[in-house]
Amino acid sequence: MNKRQLEELVEIFGKDNTLSEPEDLMSYSYDASHAEALPEVVVFATTTEQISALMKFAYKEHIPVTPRGQGSGLSGGSVPIQKGVVLVLDKMQKVIDFDPENRLITVETGITTADIDPIVAVANLFYPPDPGSVAFSTIGGNIAENAGGLRGLKYGVTKDYVKMLKVVLPKGDIVTIGSKCVKHVAGFNIEPIFVGSEGLLGVITEVTLALLPIPAHRESALAIFNTLDDAARSVAAIIAAGVTPSTMEFMDNTTINAIQNFKDCNLPRDAEAVLLIETDGEKGSAIGEMEKIKVAVSENGARDFSMATNASERDLLFEGRRVALNALANVKPNLILEDATVVRSKLPEMVKGIVDIATRYDLQVGIFGHAGDGNLHPTFLINKNDSDEMARTEKAVKELFELAIDLEGTISGEHGIGLEKKPFLEDQIGAAGIAVLRDIKRTFDPENLLNPGKMFDFTPV
Repeated sequence: MNKRQLEELVEIFGKDNTLSEPEDLMSYSYDASHAEALPEVVVFATTTEQISALMKFAYKEHIPVTPRGQGSGLSGGSVPIQKGVVLVLDKMQKVIDFDPENRLITVETGITTADIDPIVAVANLFYPPDPGSVAFSTIGGNIAENAGGLRGLKYGVTKDYVKMLKVVLPKGDIVTIGSKCVKHVAGFNIEPIFVGSEGLLGVITEVTLALLPIPAHRESALAIFNTLDDAARSVAAIIAAGVTPSTMEFMDNTTINAIQNFKDCNLPRDAEAVLLIETDGEKGSAIGEMEKIKVAVSENGARDFSMATNASERDLLFEGRRVALNALANVKPNLILEDATVVRSKLPEMVKGIVDIATRYDLQVGIFGHAGDGNLHPTFLINKNDSDEMARTEKAVKELFELAIDLEGTISGEHGIGLEKKPFLEDQIGAAGIAVLRDIKRTFDPENLLNPGKMFDFTPV
């Protein structure tokens, strides 16, 4: 970028919200994936109108723009691989409207996920999506990736709570789509195109989210197993028993011991696997459901079933699950965290397949994830400086995705495609599916300036 272009950006965003020195750009060259690329300029938006002006400028000057929240993404989605401008939205944190009567909240998309519940709890409401990065991921990032989380089994994922969106389109137009109404069929159902679009189609600046009443009661338990297969089979057995837990998390022995080494969360080091399970709702219903779960896991090989007797015990168990990734990161110099999903009935085959792949390639893997919705996070523990180990890991990851597809699953349940899974997307949706995505991208962003190079290859006409 030349001096004149930089001066135009300063005019839009102000000197304090424009960075161009190399030492200032480094922090915005990567996310939580393994990709890295240095931008030319970083700007911090505080209004939708600034973003509109930026996109008009970018189209006039043919400069790529990469949107970014807190950079917690795991697929390389916010890495500026074609340089240009990184657009940071984490200063846009205003609560525009809280409407408890209609169970809605409208916020700017730089607000973190964890900031919403304290605001709405005063009206006995909560925001159900609960990604592992809840403490620092932004709502905009959650929408861009259609984030899931620990409560996905019962409460769904981000797309189930998005009612309205304000979006800056690639050429700078500002549109508001969706409705606060429960029923809404005026025009195409276009909101879902932007949820999970990974910043390729527009910059989401405001969102109206649906809320739910806080459950009256919770029951939390830890089911302990001597085999991975028993734990995996128990997941389907619980659902077959007519129960929909609010949370059902899986952790294998490698993950358990990594957590215990990281922080004592009272997990059994000798267990091959555990299921962390929670039911919620009216007290009698939550207790009754947990009793059915106890029977189901006992019939499928659980060696022990322990209930949390107070909030402190519950919080300790859930903290263990939330620190799983950080704990595994301490085992070896590097890790590659994957995200594959199958239907619950195929979970035993998926778990066995992951173990077989890791064994065949002589790799250490920790497996944890949202077992209730079939979403697992196989985490390969590696040393990136070991070229032979990296080569084996790349082959293992490829086979992992092939396994998920063979089991009628998906290569990503919640982390998105970005750069990391771009080579595997066509294996799942086919060439015709990629063509549809390109047609949509071409409609919104014919010059391919908004988050270019992600998800699929696209050449402007």
